[in-house]
Amino acid sequence: MKSNRRTVLQATGAMATLVALGIVTAQQAHAAGRPGFDARTLQDAIRALGGAPATSDQIRIVSPDFADNGAVVPVTIISRLPKTTEIFVLVERNPLPMTAAFTIPEGTEAEIQTRLRMGESSNIVAIARADGRLFSAVKATRVTLGGCGD
Repeated sequence: MKSNRRTVLQATGAMATLVALGIVTAQQAHAAGRPGFDARTLQDAIRALGGAPATSDQIRIVSPDFADNGAVVPVTIISRLPKTTEIFVLVERNPLPMTAAFTIPEGTEAEIQTRLRMGESSNIVAIARADGRLFSAVKATRVTLGGCGD
């Protein structure tokens, strides 16, 4: 067994134990080690990713203009930027704006689909890391019934 695989198995086992004991929530376990997931503001999340992204028309956000239920808002992000390696999805007015992070394997199309929870009407911000630089696009989505309240 290679040491990299062993390290991953040990870390995964340790995190699973913490979740099982109730010390760490499943949400915290998924975000562990990823920058920006603990940020409380959009600006802090963007800063954790590496600074201010440049606006790009090569990133497209497909989401409803009006979502009936903020608990399940379908979103597709498409990056036409060459050498896209990561896509981050943020919701500006959520209590924790960073909602998802995706690693794009080399040689694949940079297109992701997910469902977001939105507490209220807000801007959805897509940030793509391409060729080591950050680029972004923004789309407003209005929510009729918020989805972040439990």
